[in-house]
Amino acid sequence: MTFDLHSARFQFTARDRIQFPPHQAGNVLRGALGTAFRKIVCVPECPGRAGAGVRECLLQASCAYAQIFEPAAIASGPSGQADRPRPFVIRARHLNGRIVHPGESFCFDLHLFHAVGPPLEHFRGAFQSMAADGFGLDRGKAELANLEVAPVSIALDPPQSAASRVRVRFRTPTELKSGSEIVSRPEFAVLFARARDRVAALRALYGEGPLEIDFRGMGSRSGAVQLIRSDVQYIDTMRRSSRTGQRHGIGGFVGIAEYQGDLREFLPLLTAAQWTGVGRHCSWGNGEIGLEYA
Repeated sequence: MTFDLHSARFQFTARDRIQFPPHQAGNVLRGALGTAFRKIVCVPECPGRAGAGVRECLLQASCAYAQIFEPAAIASGPSGQADRPRPFVIRARHLNGRIVHPGESFCFDLHLFHAVGPPLEHFRGAFQSMAADGFGLDRGKAELANLEVAPVSIALDPPQSAASRVRVRFRTPTELKSGSEIVSRPEFAVLFARARDRVAALRALYGEGPLEIDFRGMGSRSGAVQLIRSDVQYIDTMRRSSRTGQRHGIGGFVGIAEYQGDLREFLPLLTAAQWTGVGRHCSWGNGEIGLEYA
């Protein structure tokens, strides 16, 4: 059993000065990408329509924008999922707070969870349009210089060797919920549950199908894994929707947590979660984690 995806690296050359705000590079790119996607993918399919008419067209199941950016509008998610997760995440934390000068190169990664036939040409066209229109605080323009794509396959079967200790780095703001409550400490059972549910939903919707695992049993056993170190801090940041004008919190904690216990059956799903992210707002880079084994 595997979790399959495609990892794409988009490399650009700046034509103007481009400034990425702190903790907001992924959000800036995701917002600009959504605007470009609507312009080049869907709106041409709605000739003679404007305003609400375009909005209605965008939410049709045949529209690539709806399938990728607003999947909850065209179908319900798996059991326990109020919204279908978007089939991509942006990885751009290295651009947070960075200023790119004309002539300099910069890149970011995109993880696509379509196991077969990822819509790379749609993304290539959208990123080209986005770069030509400009983005960042100064609306600086750029050119798409190169695109590299590689398939990734993660084995989900437990490893043969025992594992009793792991360190998790929360590299970007991560918001985890237990029930309806946001947690302040990354207890293992909560982290694992959110990682398991996200990987399972993405695989069921865009990959090889539902995970064949003991959801309830693994959830119960994960409670025996102890949080032995928590060194996290909360980052409070906001985003503004370019479509609605509303502001939304996209903060969360960053830092390190260490866990100890019988981890063997849980590590494959946590490994996959390094590619998918955990918690909320993963599509623009929140919830990025990294694993280090003791």
